[in-house]
Amino acid sequence: MSTKASLPVHLPQGLKAACARLLHPSVTGGEERARQLRLVEVLLAGAVLAALATAEVAVRRVGAADALASIALVFGIGLLAPFALITTAKRRMVEPLALSFGAICLGLLLAAGGGLASPLAAMSAALALESAWVGRSRRAIGFGIAAAAAALAIGAALPAFFSIGISAASAWQWMVPLAYALTILARLPLVLGTERREAAEEPAPALEDIIGAALLRLQETGEVTSVSGRAEPLLGVAPEMLLGSGFFDRIHVADRVAWLSALSDLREGAEARTMRVRVRVPAEPGIPSHAAYRSFICEFLGKAGEGGFLVMLRDDAATAALEEALASARRTAEMAVLARDQLLASVSHELRTPLNAIVGFSDVLANEMFGRFANGKQREYVELIREAGGHLLSVVNAILDVSKLQSGAYALQTEAFRFEDAVRLCMAMTAQQAEAKSVHLATEIAEDVGTVHCDRRAVQQVLINLLSNAVKFTPAGEVKVSARRCGDRLEFTVSDTGIGISEEDLKRVGKPFMQVRNDYTRQYQGTGLGLALVKGLVRLQGGGLSIESAPGAGTRVHVSLPVLPAEERAEWEAEAAKSGANWNGDWYDDALRKTA
Repeated sequence: MSTKASLPVHLPQGLKAACARLLHPSVTGGEERARQLRLVEVLLAGAVLAALATAEVAVRRVGAADALASIALVFGIGLLAPFALITTAKRRMVEPLALSFGAICLGLLLAAGGGLASPLAAMSAALALESAWVGRSRRAIGFGIAAAAAALAIGAALPAFFSIGISAASAWQWMVPLAYALTILARLPLVLGTERREAAEEPAPALEDIIGAALLRLQETGEVTSVSGRAEPLLGVAPEMLLGSGFFDRIHVADRVAWLSALSDLREGAEARTMRVRVRVPAEPGIPSHAAYRSFICEFLGKAGEGGFLVMLRDDAATAALEEALASARRTAEMAVLARDQLLASVSHELRTPLNAIVGFSDVLANEMFGRFANGKQREYVELIREAGGHLLSVVNAILDVSKLQSGAYALQTEAFRFEDAVRLCMAMTAQQAEAKSVHLATEIAEDVGTVHCDRRAVQQVLINLLSNAVKFTPAGEVKVSARRCGDRLEFTVSDTGIGISEEDLKRVGKPFMQVRNDYTRQYQGTGLGLALVKGLVRLQGGGLSIESAPGAGTRVHVSLPVLPAEERAEWEAEAAKSGANWNGDWYDDALRKTA
């Protein structure tokens, strides 16, 4: 299509778009915006037509200077109505004033230009037509017809009282009706096509409104060049506040590296990126400023022409709420665990003092230090009291140690000692239990083990617990402790030929108060704290623990401990702290190695 052919179609559309930009920002959409747009168009065209009619009449009646002044006056007064509408958006006030001005102005022009015989009388129909065009209601048509009748009445009544007399109508006055007819022809394409399409499309909301997202256009440098109107309800700030580096400045510092990395990937040819960012929003009253961040899903949609990128920002309130709920639940759980540990430690401490007295005095009675028993049952009952008190005291001590480990209050005392001496002492402490069950205790300590540097009490507690468990669950056979030196680490193993542990049970052992339950273990007392305590003490010293076991094939517990001198250990602990090592964190949740 040629330029000349397309001009009649594109010119009205361009004028309509220009008028749309003049509307008040508060008029955002719907029928009200369409009506105000039609009203602005009519008022601007009416001012021009009124000035044109005034020019034809005034040139013939007064001089050129007075005619020019009259034209400027009428045109200026005619622009007051559209100016008032543009600045205030008060359509209900502007419409009657504009219609009244049009009727009065037309009546005066008719009176001065030849009365009802003037071609300008045809413009009275314009008042009715334009009222119908703008209002599109029976009421608006009625007001338009009334204004047209008033204009004709003024034009017919005033000639008798007009001070400068009546002049004959001029053929040039037909220019105004013809010019008005051209405006009607120019609007026909809009009436027949454009407005019909707009009416069909208007009810459908924009895509960004449907998905609740804001669109941002970025340069390759990351600066924002344009922001959609959805950003204001989403972020709580005017869109112009996000232009340039405004949006980047509102991103949380911890998320800026990921934002810049995504931009870099897009510059290198990546098609799309999706990430989560926290963006600062206006803080509500009573909320600290550091908490005024909301989580958003940011989707980089790739290049959007002219070397820039298109970014879609969506609210991520659901995920943020879940994370907050998870964090709250974690804090509640941590507080519950801490309260439990404090309760156990407090109760255990209060129990240990009377238990020590029970065990001590029962020992005195069993040894008959203050006289012999008159009856054998007395000795039997005292032995039972001592055994029960000793068992209860060992349970309380284990609970205290586990509580200290879990709370991080267990203090290590590194010292140099011979590992073989510690093994011999622990074997002696379990020898009576082993003899009672016909279990043979054996050792295989390599000569290069020698002196080690670690917490002797913790190592002995590990050995005693492992040996006691091995003897307890070995009906008859052998329990053996073997050790060797591997560089700066001590590797030792406690093995037995006992009942073994199934793979399903092995998943549970090592957790506090967790015991393997089967037909054999039911006859033995225990709390399930022994192996949990061993695991915690090993991890606390920076070591590792694993178990190899199978039903009927016995059990092998492997322990690896660093045995560095004090100076070298301090350096090692400092390096471990820099790397984020924390041997106290959730130490009982590590999985043990399982073999069938």
